[in-house]
Amino acid sequence: MSTPVSPSPRVEAVPPHADAAPGPAPAARPARDGIFRPLRVAGAIAQLAALGIVGPIVFTILVSLLSIGASLILVLGLGLVFLLAFVYALFALGWLETARVDGLYDFGLPARRPRRSAKPGFGGFLHTVWLQFIDPGMWRGVANSAIATVLGLIVLPLASMLVSGLVLAFSPLFAGGGAVRLAGTGIEIGAAWAIPGGLLATVVSAAALVGLGILHGVISRAIMVPSREAQLAEAARTSNVQRAGAVRAAEVERTRIERDLHDGVQPRLVSVGMTLGLAQQKVETDPAAAKELIAEAHTSTKAAITELRQLARGIHASVLDDRGLDAALSALAARSHVPVTLDVRLGARCSRTAEAAAYFCIAEALTNAAKHSRGSECRVLVREREGGILWARVEDNGIGGARVVPGGGLDGIANRVLAAGGQFRLDSPAGGPTTVEVSIPCAS
Repeated sequence: MSTPVSPSPRVEAVPPHADAAPGPAPAARPARDGIFRPLRVAGAIAQLAALGIVGPIVFTILVSLLSIGASLILVLGLGLVFLLAFVYALFALGWLETARVDGLYDFGLPARRPRRSAKPGFGGFLHTVWLQFIDPGMWRGVANSAIATVLGLIVLPLASMLVSGLVLAFSPLFAGGGAVRLAGTGIEIGAAWAIPGGLLATVVSAAALVGLGILHGVISRAIMVPSREAQLAEAARTSNVQRAGAVRAAEVERTRIERDLHDGVQPRLVSVGMTLGLAQQKVETDPAAAKELIAEAHTSTKAAITELRQLARGIHASVLDDRGLDAALSALAARSHVPVTLDVRLGARCSRTAEAAAYFCIAEALTNAAKHSRGSECRVLVREREGGILWARVEDNGIGGARVVPGGGLDGIANRVLAAGGQFRLDSPAGGPTTVEVSIPCAS
């Protein structure tokens, strides 16, 4: 049964810096001379030929979506639908190009992920679309795809020239007369010139194809793989952000501990001291009253010990170290005042930092749901996602309406997650439901 909850709406939410919350992207591996390997050059030529056929169709669709969207934007807003399709078609193209290039050359590129805004409502949706539109990684993929399409349009006639050269070189073997007629041209070549002409065309076209395959690798590496300086700058930026998050999380946690001690344990211990003092005064004159006071002090002492234990659990959950995240969350759900449906599916254990960040995020979300949401149930999902990411989601069926309060509980856990190199997202529209999501690298 749920305990009575306060009618006031929640006031904690994701901090402003989490709008476009990318975690630290894995650094791309040095390409070295991998683009010159024969199999990769052959694969590049084959992919360029395919792009020479498919690429023009794809870019025609993109231009059509943009032009239709721009022309219909004033007609009942219909153009916005086409512009939205244009933005996410660009994202799909950038994602496919990143996967294609990394699959071919093994540059170690991180997979493209759609950007999200932490702002609620329709404004947050528009901000999400804008963040996706200005994503530089997406545009690098689109640019590389456009260049590969142009190279593919050159590869197709070269491939045709290569086949024609081979046919011409062997034509004297099956030609009926002394001359060879070039198909579709009406030109006749003497059998004596067919072999050297065919071989020349074959060698030139093959060399051009190999050159285009290598050129594609060089261009892809230049566009898609960040430079060493850019990687170092990004690593420094990520480190600064994580350090700031850790400092902020420690400050919020220290403030919470001070508040809990000052408002809870300290007054209770002062009361115990005063009660024992009164009992000491009455122990000779009124032993019965002194006995009652001592019993009252004993009860207050046990309550203080319970509060200290809960406070210590909020700082460090020992069961998390001993038995892992699944067992710790089971114990947490059992203590929750709101019924919790827990679904944890994890393989190997993650790092202590990642597990602690996920645990305290879920604990704070359940605490907020019990205090403010007026919800009757919560659902907690925990998964290990591709790329070694610990993902957790907490959803309640309450009234929603969460917003940020500096120094609040969710402010603290958002910074804790940020310090662990993860992402924190809160979605809490008025009327509910409230959803908290975190994604934390397992090796953080």
